[in-house]
Amino acid sequence: MTSTSLSDPFPVADIASAARDTLTPQSFAAGLASALREAAPGEQATPGREAALAIFRRHLGRYQAEIRTRFESREIKGVPAAKQLAAYADELVRALARFASETLAPDDDLLGQIAITATGGYGKRLLAPFSDIDLLFLTPEAPSPEVLALVEYVLYFLWDLGLKVGHATRSIQQCIEQAEADTTVRTALLDARLLIGNPTLFAMFEARFIVACVEAGSARFVADKRAERTERHRRFGDSPYMVEPNIKEGRGGLRDMQTLYWMCRYSFGTRHVSDLLAPDFTRLGLLTEQEAARARRSWDFLWTVRLHLHYVAGRAEDRLTFDMQPVVGGRMGYTRHGRQNGVERFMRHYFLTAREVMRLTHVLEPTVMRLSLGPAANTMKADEAMRDAGFTLLDGQILPAKGVSFDEEPIRMLELLEWSRNRHIPIHPLARQQLIRWERRAASLREDAHASDIFLTLLCGDRPDERPHRARRPGAKEETPDQPEKKQLDHAHWLRILNETGLLGALIPDWSRIVGQMQFDTYHVFTVDEHTIEAIRILGCLERGKMADEISVAYDLARDIQSRRALYMAVLLHDIAKGRGGDHSELGSEVALELCPKLGLSGEETETVSWLVLHHLLLSHTAFQRDIDDPKTILDIADVVQSPERLRLLLLLTIVDMRAVSPRVWNAWKATLLRELYTRVAEVLEGGLATPERDARVAHSKAMLAELMEEDGVSQPDIEHFLGLGYASYWLSFDQETQLRHARLIREADACSAPFVIETQPLPARGVTEVTIHTEDHPGLFSQIAGAMALAGASIVDARIHTLTNGMALDTLWIQDASGEAFDKPERLAKLSHSVERALRGDLDIRAAIAESAPAQMQMRTRAIHVPPRVVIDNRASNSYTVIEINGRDRPGLLFDVTGALNEQKLQIASAHITTYGVRAVDVFYVKDLSGMKVTDERRLHDIRERLLTGLRHVEAKLTTGYAAYDMVRAMQA
Repeated sequence: MTSTSLSDPFPVADIASAARDTLTPQSFAAGLASALREAAPGEQATPGREAALAIFRRHLGRYQAEIRTRFESREIKGVPAAKQLAAYADELVRALARFASETLAPDDDLLGQIAITATGGYGKRLLAPFSDIDLLFLTPEAPSPEVLALVEYVLYFLWDLGLKVGHATRSIQQCIEQAEADTTVRTALLDARLLIGNPTLFAMFEARFIVACVEAGSARFVADKRAERTERHRRFGDSPYMVEPNIKEGRGGLRDMQTLYWMCRYSFGTRHVSDLLAPDFTRLGLLTEQEAARARRSWDFLWTVRLHLHYVAGRAEDRLTFDMQPVVGGRMGYTRHGRQNGVERFMRHYFLTAREVMRLTHVLEPTVMRLSLGPAANTMKADEAMRDAGFTLLDGQILPAKGVSFDEEPIRMLELLEWSRNRHIPIHPLARQQLIRWERRAASLREDAHASDIFLTLLCGDRPDERPHRARRPGAKEETPDQPEKKQLDHAHWLRILNETGLLGALIPDWSRIVGQMQFDTYHVFTVDEHTIEAIRILGCLERGKMADEISVAYDLARDIQSRRALYMAVLLHDIAKGRGGDHSELGSEVALELCPKLGLSGEETETVSWLVLHHLLLSHTAFQRDIDDPKTILDIADVVQSPERLRLLLLLTIVDMRAVSPRVWNAWKATLLRELYTRVAEVLEGGLATPERDARVAHSKAMLAELMEEDGVSQPDIEHFLGLGYASYWLSFDQETQLRHARLIREADACSAPFVIETQPLPARGVTEVTIHTEDHPGLFSQIAGAMALAGASIVDARIHTLTNGMALDTLWIQDASGEAFDKPERLAKLSHSVERALRGDLDIRAAIAESAPAQMQMRTRAIHVPPRVVIDNRASNSYTVIEINGRDRPGLLFDVTGALNEQKLQIASAHITTYGVRAVDVFYVKDLSGMKVTDERRLHDIRERLLTGLRHVEAKLTTGYAAYDMVRAMQA
């Protein structure tokens, strides 16, 4: 390549006519040069800057629109589109450099003194629509002022075009020094290529850079890139199965594939590795043809997703958020198939691609590391027992001995994991490479007793107080360990290896159906397979007491469980049937009945696993959505559970399932509710809490309270007055300490004739703040309180609403802040009390205030998630109340709207139980009609349901379409 000025000849006449029909980089360059020449006034060679800027801007828009149109019409995929964008950018930069040189120094060859070079991803001839154009201006050791002026002119012109430019101006020596000091710079220079300028200068740089790389060796570079990758994974989430992944920087994303390419290019030489996925590379023998084909598909899929993200967002966007997922999936042609909707199919393809990238890393990186880093300094040798079993040690890591074939003996794959586990020896990367390559052969082990035994050992591990048994093949010698005991890896480590290598899906076909399976909501943070493995990890932590402070309710139970294998298997299978349609608990229970015997579980264990999977949502549903002070609730659970051991197992399964969703889902309040539910059901199973004892329990509660009040010096008339205020439900809802506080609060209110009293008490250990309100009862009271709470930023998670015999209301609510913690800051509590008092006095227009704040508080990225409103009315869940369950989008003011609607329907609310699952809220109310009876008339029940549904649907439409658009449509309809 030689330097060129604007006056150099172009085949303009030949190409210009063709450019009108088909745009190519060559015709683009010719058209741009022709337009600049035609715009030049008089005898001048170039037009003015503003005129030139308009010409460049017009041609830039043309090629960008051309590529976008072809890409979005699916004429070209991601990688070809990215290459075309880079090719057109090349011509744009060249034309601009010529124009700048001719404008600044028409009589000098400025481009002969500089080499304008593409680096980084752009240097590799790939460019996303809104990515930086990375340029290196390579100059002599002492660049002239004219050369620096040329650099400045080009940069400012590119910025004025609206392009983002990453740039550096360096001499050859500065490049070498910067590359030595900074691995990021060295990486960017690996793909440096000349765009325009002095080819001799660039050739000198290229030669010196290659020599510097050879002299430095690849060990440090590879180590730095691996450390950089580890830190990047930590920042963007170690798991590749986060439901809002970063497709560029996240694990299993584009950057991981680029890191592999850089390590190979550096280790094998820039001249030998021009492209990781090119045929020339596969001829090196590092990848099989099948692996290379899968890698190419992964590369192209990720680039296609990335380009769609950029085009949809209108900026450089690499995070696949909830609002982007259905749009990008739809643009790529993913539609509903069977019971799975398009966005979930698209995201499953993404997660399977991310797994493929990780598998590619495990396959390719071992060879690169061995070449660059050399053998590890480890003298540990395989002993006789290990050699007899068919394994050896290399670099202190275990791998199959020479002559052992996973293809011919697939059982060796599981035995390798067993030896690694029992000896606490890492698996050699070459062994993991072979596990991935032969994972399909594991399908032949599905009913192999030895394979099942190993799998159960990897799944369940040993009790914390048991020493691991030593692995040996049937008929092999007993091994004699010659190494000190090391820290044992947790259960999840082995399951992740089984999952990432594909062995788990080959052994259990049903598992392969949930790999990469996501649920399109904001509640579940991980895919189904990753969530399940995380639940197994947490169960192991509970057994070892590592989470005793966080989940204290389960620690003692976990230490003493009898049916360990059944519990671990139930955790593994509890979500195995998700994504199939229907009730995944019922379908999963059937899978367990079929699968467990094949894996060596006894009939009793199989029945227990199936039962646990069937009922794994029972305790959480009851604790968070039902009144556990209602005796019928407890008796119904006891009828289902029947066994104290099953109750313990079910509680542990419930806790690890919830905690594995995300750390934010579990909190002290939920732990409190589950512990209380467990305690009450356990009491029934031990022979307590019979329904006829209700009156006796009320009498006992009153007698105990009377004694305590008398000890506190309360007068007998005051004691009798308070004991006569509460109905039976009140005396069964609170402990004596709380009732003592209520008695004091009411005495003080009566003494000063206070019409309104509010008392707040933070309970950090339970993760809530208890709010007690004493005021005159009236219709809509709870709705006003709920609205005021929403405006103060508090979320009600539970409520007990009691009307006293004197017509006053004593309402107790438990609230949290937005992070799920106790609402305990003094200034916020003061604001809350003031807000409630204003609402009850009628000084606050709650509906208007909520309507004003709601659109601003609705996150754009969650609008794409559909939350269908649902109302379920149940007259069987309670002997005394009609239970109304409302499902809808969580938002400020939801509880205010719903309770207002219940008030319109002339219903009295006795208790409310509020649970949120991401953007979905489930509000459950125990209600009676104004006569104090259940609502049993079918017509009225239908009217109540329709009124609630109508309100929920209108608000959902407003939130998802935007308030202004919705109101305009409604006005047109009216």
